[in-house]
Amino acid sequence: MKIHLKKIKSICCIGAGYVGGPTMAVIAQKCPHIKVTVVDVNAERIAAWNAIDLNKLPVFEPGLAEVVAEARGRNLHFSTDVDQAIIDADMIFISVNTPTKTYGKGKGMAADLKYIELCARQIAKVAKTDKIIVEKSTLPVRTAEAIKHILDNSGNGVQFQILSNPEFLAEGTAVQDLLYPDRVLIGGEPTEEGEKAIQALVDIYAHWVPEERIITTNVWSSELSKLTANAFLAQRVSSINAMSEICEQTGADINEVARAIGMDSRIGPKFLKASVGFGGSCFQKDILNLVYIAKSYGLNEVADYWEQVILMNNHQKQRFSDHIINTLYNTVSGKKIAFLGWAFKKDTNDTRESPAIRIADNLLSEKARIWAYDPKVGAERMYADLDYLNTRAEQENRSLLVVSGNPYAACKDAHAIAVLTEWDEFKSYDWQRIYDGMQKPAFIFDGRGILDTVSLKKIGFTCYTIGKGS
Repeated sequence: MKIHLKKIKSICCIGAGYVGGPTMAVIAQKCPHIKVTVVDVNAERIAAWNAIDLNKLPVFEPGLAEVVAEARGRNLHFSTDVDQAIIDADMIFISVNTPTKTYGKGKGMAADLKYIELCARQIAKVAKTDKIIVEKSTLPVRTAEAIKHILDNSGNGVQFQILSNPEFLAEGTAVQDLLYPDRVLIGGEPTEEGEKAIQALVDIYAHWVPEERIITTNVWSSELSKLTANAFLAQRVSSINAMSEICEQTGADINEVARAIGMDSRIGPKFLKASVGFGGSCFQKDILNLVYIAKSYGLNEVADYWEQVILMNNHQKQRFSDHIINTLYNTVSGKKIAFLGWAFKKDTNDTRESPAIRIADNLLSEKARIWAYDPKVGAERMYADLDYLNTRAEQENRSLLVVSGNPYAACKDAHAIAVLTEWDEFKSYDWQRIYDGMQKPAFIFDGRGILDTVSLKKIGFTCYTIGKGS
């Protein structure tokens, strides 16, 4: 039976998180003739998307509030009525979480697809007309096959086409990435009906993306391209971080090294910024997924190669916290350490896999007292990040970590400051005021390389910058 695709009039997105919310907001803005409904079972999250105060959106991204303000109430809607949205939609985006498994086979590496399967089963249960299903979540290769098998066995006669449309968004620049993408990748089945489905999605993006930037492939190539892109980017971060340690020992400057090799057109300048390590929802999860796939096929050398990227990232976080301990006379017990930044990068409130979490955990295990400040991350999120590690009781985390809404209060009476997110505001603080209020000697550990250490040293700080010799 063939699917006779009509013009897309209604889109549903299951999942109102960091990908689903911004992506659908931009589609709604650029395609005012299409009804876009974002659904989620989390009523609190949906309420935040519908908040009158646009500063209270659950996802912080520069420019997102303006896009939502334009489209919300016109053709962009946020709802908890998942079933009705599925019934009404011509095209359904699946944009739910795919965390790394914490149990069973593949624990610690494989993607946990339980939420994807739940979506597929819910769609199969309530759909009454033919649908195009779009994988937006980052998924392992051949997940589309599993989704299609569930949908095709629903027994209600509805026909489905499965597309892969991976996101290539970076937190902090997600809106710009959506408005001006390097490329849009769409994978589908190489059949007549598959081509129709692909073209339906191409036509949506073509409202604002030049067609030469819209790439179409088979489903499997699209799924694997997402994992590969993140693996390559993460590998660059771990490579430059490996060199940062050599720079510290030899007196070289990692920024000068990065600038020199970045001018090589074969390498390029991006992702050559040394730091305390990469974070975010994609890099670690996708590389571990890639490692698991390689091991599943018996490609152990390939698995070992990519796993080393993760090991290097973990090492960078461990040695940063170790350096704080060693510099503070081999003990931080009872000492106040101020954290500037908790998000994994600036211009986002996303904390997933943030280096700050592991570094805080390491220092708390040494009985340090941490006062943390981040302009966009609140106390509830920070405590949840630490609790997730299960290193200590929740109450102990709350007694050892104090979340401050003011950077000067966070730094007052501190023995040391650790800069863990590259927020621009940190550069313009009154550092003389901060120094005057700290314990002496006053230490700064710049894990992002953003501060003017020459000026700080003149004030009296003892400074360490990652990737630079003392």
